[in-house]
Amino acid sequence: MRSALANWNRPFILFTVASAAIGAVSVGGLILDDRVLLGAPIWLKPLKFALSFILFGLSWGWLLSLVPKLTRTLKNASAVMITAAMLEMVAMIIQVFRGKESHFNIATGTDALLWSIMGSTIVVFWIATLVASIVIAARRVAPPSANLAIRLGMGISLAGMLLGFLMTNQESTREGIAGTHSVGVVEGGPGMPLTNWSTTGGDLRIGHFVGLHALQVLPLVALGLTVLATRHAWLRTEEVRSRMVWTAGVAYAALVALVTWQALRGQPLLQPDLLTLGALAVILGATAAGVSWARAAQTRELVDA
Repeated sequence: MRSALANWNRPFILFTVASAAIGAVSVGGLILDDRVLLGAPIWLKPLKFALSFILFGLSWGWLLSLVPKLTRTLKNASAVMITAAMLEMVAMIIQVFRGKESHFNIATGTDALLWSIMGSTIVVFWIATLVASIVIAARRVAPPSANLAIRLGMGISLAGMLLGFLMTNQESTREGIAGTHSVGVVEGGPGMPLTNWSTTGGDLRIGHFVGLHALQVLPLVALGLTVLATRHAWLRTEEVRSRMVWTAGVAYAALVALVTWQALRGQPLLQPDLLTLGALAVILGATAAGVSWARAAQTRELVDA
């Protein structure tokens, strides 16, 4: 494991270590600091961001290790991604120490400045990630099914990041707040454990979160298929596994769209109505059809043989 990690991109590994340190500080804050903001422990948000950045850093550290020689574009894009992410975390922690909200907060000059910095770094972060994703997507860095999973994961992840901008279009009922993740309810109401996603109304953070982490989920799906291929003969060809990855990618993108649509309708994640359940049933049915489509590739190969 140590030798494998040694080949991963060092700047992103250092970024992951820094994110883990921030996560550890946040856990300490949860234990030692009893302040609550909008119904949640004040250190919960930096902890969630730190955990997300740990996954992001590991993913990109691995991705860049697949490129034999990094181009200047990839190096620069990586540096911008890391710098932007760190600036966002610093601004967030400053607000935690001040006992203030970080996102959408324009209540005072200082709050507005910090939110402006965060908003700018988010845009820069997305653009740099887009550039790096395009460079990697243009290459074949892994076997076909894994390569497809990487491309789909990067694409859906970028779309998931963009979903965060939906929050800036939602009007908060509170003065000095220029946006909200809540739909149909006031911020700070009852929330789910750890995530704090609303249990009484729509929450746009769900689609943002699910989409963002496609970059971890889909490559793991491809890896899982490769492992299962040692036991299941129908998975042993690249075409079958590629079709399975396509099925997983389309299903994942549909799930992101579904939970975002659900949130925009002001509906809690765990209280779906018949319309939401019907859409979920369609996704599950299409996924089952996709698996059959993948298996058909093996049948065709046997016939051709």
